[in-house]
Amino acid sequence: MTDLAIAAKGLRKTYGDKTVLDGVDLAVPEGTVFSLLGPNGAGKTTAVKILSTLISPDPTSGEIRVGGHDLTAATQAIRAAIGVTGQFSAVDGLITGEENMLLMADLHHLPRREGRRVAAELLERFDLTDAAKKPASTYSGGMKRRLDIAMTLVGDPRIIFLDEPTTGLDPRARHTMWQVIRDLVTTGVTVFLTTQYLEEADELADRIAVLHNGTLAAEGTAEELKRIVPGGHVRLRFTDPAAYRNAATALGDITRDDEALALQLPSDGSQRALRAILDRLDTAGVEADELTVHTPDLDDVFFALTTDRTKETAR
Repeated sequence: MTDLAIAAKGLRKTYGDKTVLDGVDLAVPEGTVFSLLGPNGAGKTTAVKILSTLISPDPTSGEIRVGGHDLTAATQAIRAAIGVTGQFSAVDGLITGEENMLLMADLHHLPRREGRRVAAELLERFDLTDAAKKPASTYSGGMKRRLDIAMTLVGDPRIIFLDEPTTGLDPRARHTMWQVIRDLVTTGVTVFLTTQYLEEADELADRIAVLHNGTLAAEGTAEELKRIVPGGHVRLRFTDPAAYRNAATALGDITRDDEALALQLPSDGSQRALRAILDRLDTAGVEADELTVHTPDLDDVFFALTTDRTKETAR
């Protein structure tokens, strides 16, 4: 588990006869974004609550370490190393943004001068200096989320749990939050992100895990996950009818569009697969005028992994 910010083996959580997490394994390298996807009720928030020490895992769980510390034996050390931004804002709307920051500094027992310095630096970092003296209730949704994360960073955590941080934000505010997350990672912070926005995971995450019915349905990079789902293909278009016919003969198992002079053949879009196609065209002395690769997106992966399993469970 060296160089892992978060490591869990056989993570389990049950409430009575309901199993929320059923033997989940997680390995999150330091300084990366790890995204946990899943439909509502899949267990994402429960996982975050356990790893952030808010609730306890079942005793039957295996070893769980956060920030190098054992979850059951070093709870306080873990809390000192992490920050948590939940689905719902922790910002107090009745006080100003600056007062929210100073309150958080007091909770971290920072000396008064140090607390003011940290608060001012973070407000500037998150472009909130001009609004610092205004009540937080007047902030937009995006500003509140930025203030939320700024408050989380007062304790200088090395691991941050972001539980659906962009829910309810408009597209512009969501993209601003994405840049905030990218900037955090460049400083060496590890981000554990749960989200229902598949585009968000695709944009930000170094690795993605899909959680369904309390178990991991799949895990890998975005590109690795996209290759799980069939339907990827390469489309070749020609302007010369003779070249089109020669390519069709050379490639064999294809779908032809004689009107558009286009060929389509199954492919996972990998470099090796593309090289094989180009090699066959070179051997035939043919060059395509246009080559496009079509691969499934994370939406396709998500529905394939969760819908299929739901149907299997229903049988």
